[in-house]
This record gives sequence, structure tokens and C-alpha cells, in this order.
Amino acid sequence: MKVLQINCVHRVGSTGKIVYEIHKGLKANSFKSVICYGRGKKVRETNVYKICGELYAKFNNFKSRFTGLMYGGCYFSTKKIISIIKKERPDIVHLHCLNGYFVNIYRLITWLKENSIKTILTLHAEFMHTANCAHAYECEKWKTGCGKCDRFRLETKSLFFDKTHVSWLKMKRAFESFENLTVISVSPWLMGRAKQSPILANKKHCVILNGVNTNIFKNYDTTELRKLHHMTDEKIIFHATPMFTDDPAHIKGGYYVLKLAEQLQDKNIKFFVAGDYSKSLRCPSNVILLGKIADQQELAKYYSMADVTLLTSKRETFSMICAESLCCGTPIVGFKAGAPEQISIPEYSEFVEYGDLEELAAKVEDVCNTSFNKVLVSHIAKNKYSQETMVANYMKYYLDNSMRG
Repeated sequence: MKVLQINCVHRVGSTGKIVYEIHKGLKANSFKSVICYGRGKKVRETNVYKICGELYAKFNNFKSRFTGLMYGGCYFSTKKIISIIKKERPDIVHLHCLNGYFVNIYRLITWLKENSIKTILTLHAEFMHTANCAHAYECEKWKTGCGKCDRFRLETKSLFFDKTHVSWLKMKRAFESFENLTVISVSPWLMGRAKQSPILANKKHCVILNGVNTNIFKNYDTTELRKLHHMTDEKIIFHATPMFTDDPAHIKGGYYVLKLAEQLQDKNIKFFVAGDYSKSLRCPSNVILLGKIADQQELAKYYSMADVTLLTSKRETFSMICAESLCCGTPIVGFKAGAPEQISIPEYSEFVEYGDLEELAAKVEDVCNTSFNKVLVSHIAKNKYSQETMVANYMKYYLDNSMRG
């Protein structure tokens, strides 16, 4: 059996790593595997194709600012993907994140449908069923056709035109009557959302959780790391984020981390934050900014050192941070953000309503003062979130789809 995966990036970012792990797992189990990706550096790997130049992607990005359509254009790179599919003749085409201005989503989906190609679509975000924004938050216009969008400039980057209704119609037409399609969501919450969208409502749906590299994300002895930071008996709260900011509107909620740190300044608690940040950012004295941690094992050691990992996002469709922390044996406390409260392990996770700092502080202190067997937590999490489990689940769906029809 041959599987061809298509994703925005390769081996970087959460989806790029997931696609690569599936690719490795397939080859290890005697499947044939091909990857097409659009953005980033060109790699020289067998059966891995970069199908879009960076200048061409930037041109399509620029063009979309005037057309108002993020997921159209890309004539030549879409033609290249289709030619590769024709050449490789895969049994399954597996679509992941198709944003990034490297492919015309409407055209690709329509071509796969018209040529009866067995297709799996993994939803990592919401844009495939909203047809526009990656996170719809409280807006429900995606259930009825979008249009008259108050946030169209922010969400679509369009300079002049609100084309959210046009994009919605194009996406709906592309998916209409696509019988050879299975939609896989990375969380039950995301599947529930997709099923409410007229674009994907009548498709086959299931859930496969994202996988974590449990050879790296596991429980470590952190005696030396505590010594490095001169920690003695302090409780440690860890927060990992791509970007740490005090902007109250930022989706990852760094503002609330800082407010919580201020509230707990008289406690014997230290906050460690991993993520890029502005050098002008002002923090309470109990906050230690680590900057971006590129080394995954180092990141896992910080998870392991913490008594609690703090999740303050407004919305998450999965939360790799939640899974990674639990695999390192560290409980989660955070805001209800959609998926995390569903994919976490309830015995080692506490979630409160978004923005409720008083309740968040109370849960943080409760968990900090509770003794957990970190080795046991890590073991339970490994069984749930391992990459091996994820790959095995995908292979099962590949085989099931190949036998249909």
C-alpha cells in the first residue's frame, strides 16, 4: 500500500513532525510513503517533494490580500501536486494542514473528488470546516455561510474585501458529494465542531489523538536542573508557548500567567516560561524567562521539574503542551480551551472557566500541594499519547479505507 501525505511544512512545527512520524512509521511497517509539502527549506529525501517555491508562496499571499481569498490561487504548485499524485498513484491521499499559500484547496479537493481518490483529511485547526478562520471562537457564522465578518481583515488578511461568504461557498462545493473521504480530528472537541459545519457534516468522522515522542518526553531526574536555577523547596509552575506576551488579547494567554504570578508573589512559587518574548517585557520577580527552547530533551526536563504546567490558551484544537507535560509526569492546570479538557487525563488535570484568575490560582495551589507519582503519570500518559499509538491508529484507517470500494 502507498500513502501520499500533503502538509504545509515538513519535519518542523507540530504538523510537520506528525507527518514525518507517520512517514517513518509507514516505512517501518513495509508501507510505501510519499510526502508533498509546501513551505520551508527544500530537503533531499527519497519520496519527499517540496512543491512550492517560497517566492511563489509569498506572491500568492500578497495576491490574496487583494482578492480576499486565502485558499485559492496557487495554480502552478497545485498543478504540480496533482501531477505527483498521478505519477505516484497512491492508494490513499492524506491531507493535513493546507494553509500557507502553497495550494489551491478548492481545486485540489475537487480534483480528488472527481477522480475518486480515497482521501483522509486530518483536521489540526478549524479552517477546513469554517472555510476561513483557524479559530472561530464564539462566532457561529461558519454554520450558516459566513459573510459580513467583523474580523475579516484580521482573519483573512484581506485589505479591502470581505470574501468570507465566497470562500465558504467554494469550500462547500469542493466537498459536496465527496464519498471517498474520511475526516479525522485530533480531538473529540474538534470533531464535534466539524460535524456542525455544513461543509463536512455528512462525512465519515473519527478521532485520532496526536502523538508525542515518548523517548524524549518522559520523566527525568531534575536534581541538576534545580541546582542550576538555585531552586531548593520552591514549587515550580511551568508555561510553554511559542510567544510570551502581556497582550490581553493574545490567544496563548501570557497576560494571565503574569497576573497569576503577581497574585502569588507572596507564595514560595516560581514561574518558568519557555518561549520567545520581547526584551521590553516586564515581569514580576517570581517569573523566570527561559526564551525559546529548541532542544526537545531540555524542554522535557523543564516539564519534569515543574509541579504544574500552566495552560492559559483561549482556544486549542488539541494541545501538545498538555500531552507532553503529562508524558513527563507533570499535571496540568489551565483554562477550558476546547480540546485540552477533553484529551487530558482527568485524574491529573484541572480546568477552570477562561479568565477566572481566582479559581485558577486556587487550582494551581491545590495541585502544587498534592503529591503525585510522576513515574506513574508518565506511564499512563505514554500509553495514551505515544507516537506509536498514533501511527498504529492511522495505519488501521489506511487499511480500512483501502478495502472499501
